[in-house]
Amino acid sequence: MLLGLTSALADGSTPQTPNWSANFVARVEALALLETLNSELLSNNSATLTLEHWCDIHHLASPPRIIAVRVSDVGKPVSPEQRQELHVTPTELVRYRRVRLECGTVVLSEADNWYVPSRLTPEMNKLLDTTDTPFGKAVQPLHFQRRTLSAKMLWRPLPDGWEMNAASIGAAVVPPMPAKLLEHRAVLTLPDGTPFSEVVESYTANILGFPVPSLN
Repeated sequence: MLLGLTSALADGSTPQTPNWSANFVARVEALALLETLNSELLSNNSATLTLEHWCDIHHLASPPRIIAVRVSDVGKPVSPEQRQELHVTPTELVRYRRVRLECGTVVLSEADNWYVPSRLTPEMNKLLDTTDTPFGKAVQPLHFQRRTLSAKMLWRPLPDGWEMNAASIGAAVVPPMPAKLLEHRAVLTLPDGTPFSEVVESYTANILGFPVPSLN
């Protein structure tokens, strides 16, 4: 597996900035890793726990613990479409929370979160209001489920149609790796199907912030 080929960084070190566009093999590896993470995010209810596992197996920080750093002085009103998706009235309170999910000093994702406080417990609301606890961990006792609305890959390491014209791969112009690699939009629901949160998550290039595997 490609995941087993990654090299560990020394404890406390900062992930290198690898060149995943350096050659065809590196781009194939990058695509495989992005597809792997994308699949894991889509198949698990908690993006926080998925990122924590990713951080652990790729030695991005020690200890591999995810914290949510709240971004203050930022507000995004809930849209009428989001109110419909959350099944709330035009006047019901919907709160907004923006956080950066960090593993050590590495920012792995940025999340915009709209949630219905009346559908959470007082303890959960207090955690979200007064601490940097990740949303997924704060509401974990609800045994929530995650329904993905959209999932976008923002960088394609290989050009379209590469498999049909292998001879031109070396000359293909591949866009450099951007700051954001994946974007997910999802609704979190209670076990009875009642929605209580909508989240838009942008996953940064730091998810590939470990040495490019060597196949030599």
